[in-house]
Amino acid sequence: MLLERPAPIESAPLVARDLPDPEPGPGEIRMAVRACGVCHTDLHVAEGDLTLPRLPVVPGHQVVGVVERLGAGVEMFRAGDRVGLPWLRRTCGACDRCRNGRENLCEHAEFNGFHADGGFAEKVLAPAEFAYRVPDAFPDAQAAPLLCAGVIGYRALRLSTVRPGERLGMWGFGASAHVTIQVAVHRGCEVHVLTRSEAHRRHARELGAVWTGAPSDPPPRPLDAAIIFSPAGPQVHDALRALRPGGTLALAGITMSPIPELEYPLLYGERTVRSVANSTRRDVEELLELAPRIPIRTEVEEYRLEEANGVLRRLKESRIRGAGLLVP
Repeated sequence: MLLERPAPIESAPLVARDLPDPEPGPGEIRMAVRACGVCHTDLHVAEGDLTLPRLPVVPGHQVVGVVERLGAGVEMFRAGDRVGLPWLRRTCGACDRCRNGRENLCEHAEFNGFHADGGFAEKVLAPAEFAYRVPDAFPDAQAAPLLCAGVIGYRALRLSTVRPGERLGMWGFGASAHVTIQVAVHRGCEVHVLTRSEAHRRHARELGAVWTGAPSDPPPRPLDAAIIFSPAGPQVHDALRALRPGGTLALAGITMSPIPELEYPLLYGERTVRSVANSTRRDVEELLELAPRIPIRTEVEEYRLEEANGVLRRLKESRIRGAGLLVP
């Protein structure tokens, strides 16, 4: 499903095209795609909310598949291995950020479905060093959302600095939040979820939320930490009002609408607001190791690959429970 020109998803900008099977270069693998999760970032790519480094491009970056071919020098995988691809495609490995464990901030980083064709396809190439073995406990469909939605939520949870037993607020409840809440509850956090959809609030309660409400509703008690998954800048005000002094608010989205001007008392009291940018290989490895032990249950709605435009529209309208998934 190729994006030739960004446009509102209602106009179906992704088109079906037959492309030659890509050949892996040195250090690369070619995968036969079994499942690819659908992410808000894919929606932002399709609609042009992000400046795209190349066109045309095949979106998709939560990929589970089977290794078909190996490029020269690849020794960590064999043909037939089941592997997963996340958002991060490669980094330079040489800058100070890469050397200091912050490769997610590498200025030369590349991303799947953005700098290179991604998983909304039958075949995909990837650098072997940025692919991961998928835990046997997870079927293809249930594993795919872990690779971006899960990983970004996991990183956001860590950057929120919430500790076991503390109160965590979550604004928005889509693919990422439905994984993150399971990690938070496993760690003993008291989770409050604020989202527009009553269906999503019900889903949050099923997964362990102690209280749910609309985004502007004040939680019953001050929060120790908060995460905003929605791309809605005004919710920063809502979250800061609910946050106790010394608390941290993590912004998990890759883009966000403008944040209205802040009155200083909202921030005063040593409250911290921080963004969450991409993820590292360590984030992926830690989550894939943790997921079977909780165990995390991902909920997916499966669609055919050629339904990509419709799935992204459902995502835009908050009509997906859990995560959307494309299957070739």
